[in-house]
Amino acid sequence: MKNQTTQTPPSETIKKPDDWKTGDDPATPAQRAYLDTLATQAGENVDDDDLTKAEASKRIDELRDKTGLPNR
Repeated sequence: MKNQTTQTPPSETIKKPDDWKTGDDPATPAQRAYLDTLATQAGENVDDDDLTKAEASKRIDELRDKTGLPNR
């Protein structure tokens, strides 16, 4: 008999930004750069330099929706 394992669907393994242990840390340089790129494509400005990692992630998702890019 084969050893069967059950895989958890990806949607259940991805934590929401509000649940991240480091979500209150400042946004990473990569997040800031990607936000700037997406904001330019969306015709918006991202001028909040005090974004946390969680806030930046949510804003990235919003801008991806606005620009028509699929979410992760």
